[in-house]
Amino acid sequence: MKKTIATLLACLFVLAGCNTIKGAGQDIQKAGNAIENAAKK
Repeated sequence: MKKTIATLLACLFVLAGCNTIKGAGQDIQKAGNAIENAAKK
C-alpha cells in the first residue's frame, strides 16, 4: 500500500513539473518573439 501511494505521489510531481517546464518554455518563446519583433522595427 505504501509503495502504491509513493508511486502515485511521484507521478503527480512529475506531471506538475512537466506543466511548469512547458509554461516556462512558452514564456521564453513569447519573450523571444517580442525581441524579434522589436528588432524588425
